[in-house]
Amino acid sequence: MKNRKLIGNLILIFTAAIWGMGFAWQRLGMEDIGPVTFTAAREIISAVFIGLTAVILRTVKKTGKKGTDKTDTAATLKGGVCCGCFLVAATLFQQMGIVYTSAGKAGFITAMYMLFVPIISFVLFKKKNPWLVWLAVAMGVAGMYLLCINESLSFTKGDAMMLVCAILYSCHILCCDHFAKMGDPITISAIQFMTASVISTVLAFIVENPSKEAVIAAIAPILYCGFVSGGMGYTSQMIGQKYADPAPASIIMSFEAVFAVLGGVVMLHERMTPRESLGSVIMFAAIILVQILPAMEERLENPE
Repeated sequence: MKNRKLIGNLILIFTAAIWGMGFAWQRLGMEDIGPVTFTAAREIISAVFIGLTAVILRTVKKTGKKGTDKTDTAATLKGGVCCGCFLVAATLFQQMGIVYTSAGKAGFITAMYMLFVPIISFVLFKKKNPWLVWLAVAMGVAGMYLLCINESLSFTKGDAMMLVCAILYSCHILCCDHFAKMGDPITISAIQFMTASVISTVLAFIVENPSKEAVIAAIAPILYCGFVSGGMGYTSQMIGQKYADPAPASIIMSFEAVFAVLGGVVMLHERMTPRESLGSVIMFAAIILVQILPAMEERLENPE
């Protein structure tokens, strides 16, 4: 069990890196296309990519050794639809919120999902978390503040959108945690992207005026966010959460902000300030704390 949790946590760190590096691409994409159209385009690419992957893997599994399929088909379908609804809602609020607020506030408020996950888990499911998890949450929030906030904390319309986004991402994480353990994570991910692509495409034609020219102009950011940040990132999240606990998982995935800063340094030639560096160190300490929790629990359960 301990090794599985470690593997799950390592996969989630990889997920955070993918998401963080994708933030710079996401910002670049907004220069040429509307937020809903951008979301629809990336979700369609993710749906095709992961859908084909799921079909190939199922075909290989059928032609290979026959074994007992322990996944729940109903849970896989239901999980994909539920996760897709939360995903597209969170992504849309984030993409629209970025238009009306600063990048620093957007990063901080979005990452508040690491605080909302254990709170929602406790309120709705009565799931108690060790005090070290709450300490790691507090450290993560403090680190995120130092990393992202460099201006006044005035609350704007964009800030409100990002707060809704954080709550929706919290629900998405909990939804993934619930269904990934019962169904097939790759198929769940494929279904969630199909659901998200349908919803976002319909909304794009209702609230915006999608054009081929705009999509072509933003094709590089769309491809990265569709294939890598979306397809690979959310699928690795689904796989990682099959083995990781939701509260530690949310803290690990919030480390995307650190990778976002690194992405800005590499791609946009930005520099990390001493304040941002301190925030990164504190967040890294929070992740290390989460990493040692399984080992500590194992030692308490088996003192020998």
